[in-house]
Amino acid sequence: MIEWVTGIVAAGGWPGVLGLMFLENLFPPIPSEVIMPLAGFAAARGEMGFVSAVLAGMVGTLLGNAVWYELARAIGAARIRPLFARYGRWFAVDDKDFDKAERTLRKHGPVALFFGRLLPGIRTVISIPAGFAHIPRHVFYLWTALGSTVWILFLASAGYWMQDHYAKVEGWLEPLSYVVIAGILGAYIWHIWSTRVRKRA
Repeated sequence: MIEWVTGIVAAGGWPGVLGLMFLENLFPPIPSEVIMPLAGFAAARGEMGFVSAVLAGMVGTLLGNAVWYELARAIGAARIRPLFARYGRWFAVDDKDFDKAERTLRKHGPVALFFGRLLPGIRTVISIPAGFAHIPRHVFYLWTALGSTVWILFLASAGYWMQDHYAKVEGWLEPLSYVVIAGILGAYIWHIWSTRVRKRA
């Protein structure tokens, strides 16, 4: 995965970063924890501007989240809630999780969106209940952009300032990416198993 991401960043420049971050928010196992540090490395080597890398990461993130938000907003909570009640366990979300997320977003929309963008596993999925809850578009996009910028700037800066240790960092980025993927899959399997156990009880 690292070689694939590195190749796209090196060959594609900021459009490559934008495309990867867009995909990261559609398909989370492509982690931003790998993409943006590599973009920072590339900026440190003069292959792209640092500001361009950060802006590309932010725009890609917004576009990816916009897909989920607008889709959920168009479908509406009333249509989807029965499906969550019946099939939600296969998506690691049941109807209670759905209701809790919707209540939280209605009560603490800006705060939840901002800090949700800083939490692994929540960064993308929070866009779905935000759309179902019909969080106003200006609120969603503003606070998603702010939270995403903080996270992306942190990752890109880490990659930029660690340029002298690129060879060492590259050695643990590959295992780290697989740890992230394994963690996501493990959490998904555990959620499905625990849900079945609770229903049987």
